[in-house]
Amino acid sequence: MIKKIISNLLLLTFIFAFSGEVKAQFWKKKKKEDSKDTVKPKSKKGGILAYDKVVTKEHKTDEGLFKVHQKDEEYLFEIEDSLLNREVLMVTRIAKTASGIGFGGGKTNTQVLRWQKQGKKILLRVVSHNVVADSILPVHEAVVNSNFEPILFAFPIKAFSKDSTATVIDATALFTEDVKTIGFPVSQRKLYQITRLEKDRSYIQRLNSYPLNIEVRHVKTYTANKAPATASTVGAISVEMSNSMVLLPKEPMRRRYFDQRVGWFSRGQTDYGLKAQKSKRVTYLDRWRLEVKDEDIEKFKRGELVEPKKQIVYYVDRATPEEWVPYIKQGIEDWQVAFEAAGFKNAIIAKTPPTKEEDPDWSPEDIRYSVVRYLASPIPNANGPHVSDPRSGEILESDINWYHNVMTLLRNWFFIQTAAINPEARSTSFKTETMGRLIRFVSSHEVGHTLGLPHNMGSSVAYPVDSLRSATFTKKFGTAPSIMDYARFNYVAQPEDKGVALMPEIGPYDKYSISWGYRPILNTTAKGEKETLNKWILKHAGDPVYRFGSQQVLNNLDPSSLTEDLGDDAMKASLYGIKNLKRIMPKLKEWTTEEGENYDELATMYKELTSQFNRYIGHVSSNIGGVYENFKTAEQEGAVYTYVTKDKQKRAVQFLINQVFTTPTWLLDTDILDKIQFSGSDVKIRDLQIISFNRVMRTGRIARLLENEALNGDKAYTFMDLMTDFRKGIFTELYSRKSIDTYRRNLQRTYIIKLASLMDAKKQGFINIGILKVTAVDADISDIKPVVRGELNRIKRDANRALNSSINTISKYHLRDLIKRIDLILDPK
Repeated sequence: MIKKIISNLLLLTFIFAFSGEVKAQFWKKKKKEDSKDTVKPKSKKGGILAYDKVVTKEHKTDEGLFKVHQKDEEYLFEIEDSLLNREVLMVTRIAKTASGIGFGGGKTNTQVLRWQKQGKKILLRVVSHNVVADSILPVHEAVVNSNFEPILFAFPIKAFSKDSTATVIDATALFTEDVKTIGFPVSQRKLYQITRLEKDRSYIQRLNSYPLNIEVRHVKTYTANKAPATASTVGAISVEMSNSMVLLPKEPMRRRYFDQRVGWFSRGQTDYGLKAQKSKRVTYLDRWRLEVKDEDIEKFKRGELVEPKKQIVYYVDRATPEEWVPYIKQGIEDWQVAFEAAGFKNAIIAKTPPTKEEDPDWSPEDIRYSVVRYLASPIPNANGPHVSDPRSGEILESDINWYHNVMTLLRNWFFIQTAAINPEARSTSFKTETMGRLIRFVSSHEVGHTLGLPHNMGSSVAYPVDSLRSATFTKKFGTAPSIMDYARFNYVAQPEDKGVALMPEIGPYDKYSISWGYRPILNTTAKGEKETLNKWILKHAGDPVYRFGSQQVLNNLDPSSLTEDLGDDAMKASLYGIKNLKRIMPKLKEWTTEEGENYDELATMYKELTSQFNRYIGHVSSNIGGVYENFKTAEQEGAVYTYVTKDKQKRAVQFLINQVFTTPTWLLDTDILDKIQFSGSDVKIRDLQIISFNRVMRTGRIARLLENEALNGDKAYTFMDLMTDFRKGIFTELYSRKSIDTYRRNLQRTYIIKLASLMDAKKQGFINIGILKVTAVDADISDIKPVVRGELNRIKRDANRALNSSINTISKYHLRDLIKRIDLILDPK
């Protein structure tokens, strides 16, 4: 019985053991099969994890637009769902550069981005606003189909927030890998032949989150085949890049459409939804969002000044030397008078930033604050960039970069342009009040840029030259209608002109342009504003005070839109300016030297003086072959483009003959030259003359002389007139039978060399891209080479005749050399 019981128990144990093994195998198999159908990312490396597994206690969190969690060199973004598909503006700048690669602060790229969830990833897509059409139009579908948003970067989702309203990604790679659009610009990559990013020498410097923006600084090191010789690391370039990721407003500001008759920074897009039978580009202003408070609408309608819903506020950097802060602030608030013309009071104000104790979170990088940033830099400059919404032109923020050494630039200009009449400028170190007034002037100019205004180089020509010698006139109107011109300081005023103003202020054009761009036009649309805006322009049509003249580069087409000039007649203004330079010259050593110091300041200011003389030459030269540009619309009478009159061009040529080609011996003061150089006086004069020839004898300028003659006959100043006047003025000794001195011999050889270059001139294409205008010419087909050939033969004939006169030996050698040079030009074989 006992054996039977034991036997049964063993059997039962066996059965249970077997069934347990079978069951275990069954469940094991079942689990394996389930894994094919059920995804459990937790078990996969790099999958979506619990929030606490990704964002740990070791992470430091910076609250802002996104929560930024940092641990060592890892940066996590926690993006709220409400921010997905919102548009952000990425502004890329070079913050710091290595030696030999320019200086930091320049904007290199701007693009609109969108964070978008796609499956298990967050995509960063590039949004284009260059091409648009209204969504209700059939063509909108075609625009969407041809405007697919490319993916800049893709991030695996790491986790979701505990309440599932935000997504966590690791954003580190966006700034440590070589993403070209937010790194070193492509143009400079080509210049320095950059081949790859050196990851072990690249890293994120810092990453901060603010309520409306993310700010990133990251260092990039690139291998470069052509790194600058001054770079401290051979074969590599290191730069610090700055990226600002700015949240754009949900509702774009209403646009105000651009008109070229009023100068304004602008942006545009191609609109396929317009009724025009072609794609058409629409352009709109960059400007701050200034709106009337609802409760003040009726006051505004009655013409009363009202405060805007949101003021434009500039903070002056805490790093700014204390003595200059009041002047920079005054320069900012000088624009209040212009905004009053637009219907607003206290529209723009200056503030001092809070201290660390008052607000430890305040930062100049927070896009809610616009800051005049003081930079300890040897760069003699200041600039006023801004960030604006590409959809509407709304300026979101601006930082004015104020370089310490701008004071050197101001001192040099003020000295050279006013010391002849202004005792306050007769030193290389100005009183605080004098320098402060100059700083205020530059502050106003740079703030004007941040408000949306470009340079108006056509402003200063509005005032008659002699009016700039009047104390009554200049104290009322300044030296130019706009502070946005490069009108600088009053070099026209003479010592007897007591009490004249020496610099421009916010002028009538500035008030007009701010009013035109900012005055609210109620109860209408952007398109509906156009009629009113046009009426405001036509009200001042034909008045030079309200004219806008574009800035020009390389080739000055329009002599009335130049930098650094004053008054309506360059020849007259420049003669006054030269008189003042001649007054400064004998005093230059006295006003620039101190006991125990060397002559460095004397050398600097002598160079500034010759540069100022060269500017006057440039102002005059631009009249020869010049064409005025006055923008108009179809309802306005008169031409947009008109040639400079024959009389004015002839006076310009005579000015060059009298002031430049007749040796300016007043520049050759041996009491100065023998203290600042061991040689080079003849080179200095020759260089001024070469520059003058190069300005006047450009083939495009000559082509306009030829065209003017073809269109207007003897009413035009012709190329033949120019050649005749130059020959008589440059080779005077051939007809007077006088000996030719060193400077004149250099001049005559230089002229022959310039004529030789015209004989080799090639075809030049037409360019018209706003600030750059180049006249087309084919030198082989035009009259240029026949006329030049004729002139060379004429000079050769006259030189041969002069050889028979009683001139000295060196003059004879010179003439024989000229004849030989001409023979080689006419018959190179």
